Amino acid sequence: MRKLKTRRAAAKRFSLTGTGKFKRAKAYKSHILEKKSQKRKRNLRKAALVAKTNLDAVRKMCPYA
Repeated sequence: MRKLKTRRAAAKRFSLTGTGKFKRAKAYKSHILEKKSQKRKRNLRKAALVAKTNLDAVRKMCPYA
C-alpha cells in the first residue's frame, strides 16, 4: 500500500497537541479590525481547538500528525 499524502494547506493551519487534539487559529483577525473592540481582537489572538465534528476530516488530511 502506498504512503498517504498530507494535505499541505491543512498541515500549515493545524498542529497537534500533546493530548492528541488539533490546535487552530481563530478567524476574523485579518482585516476590517477598526470596528471590532479591543477585547474582541485580543480574544481572537488566542488559539482554539478543532471541534469534534471536524476532527475526523482534519485527521484524514494530516495522517502523520
